[in-house]
Amino acid sequence: MFKSILFKKALLGTAVFSFALGLAVAGMHEKDRKKADAKPNIVQTAQQAGQFKTLLTAVKEAGLEETLATKCCFTVFAPTDEAFAKVPKDKLDALLKDKEALKKVLLYHVVEGKVYSKDLKDGQKVKTLQGQQATISLKGGAKIDNANIVKTDIEASNGVIHVIDTVIMPK
Repeated sequence: MFKSILFKKALLGTAVFSFALGLAVAGMHEKDRKKADAKPNIVQTAQQAGQFKTLLTAVKEAGLEETLATKCCFTVFAPTDEAFAKVPKDKLDALLKDKEALKKVLLYHVVEGKVYSKDLKDGQKVKTLQGQQATISLKGGAKIDNANIVKTDIEASNGVIHVIDTVIMPK
């Protein structure tokens, strides 16, 4: 009888240990799964895309990198490297040297909150972080001011990116 009690206690102890170990392993897998599911932020998403090198350089020069990487939530109308190539070189060089002017131009490309393509309306005015309003047009393809929106709804952990083919300038 004494052996039977010891055997039952050992069996119960093994079962409890196995259950606890199973929970710990499941918890580790859950943490790993959450890490894998975590989306990169706006800056990381732009870096991974590979077509926003000039934009990322400008964002860094303007001191906006940390804001776009850590704050939530923004919609960025992101000009590609080809879009920046349309800006005359002397004008782009001057802009990159003038931090305040650069910041104004970049903030004109950013709207507070997550604005998905389905939320855009023809003729809609969106208030940019620069302070002025940009105009959305949906006739003949989606546009913001004079820039075509060529790709939409790229998710980031702290916002959404819409790719545009032209650098838009504040009025």
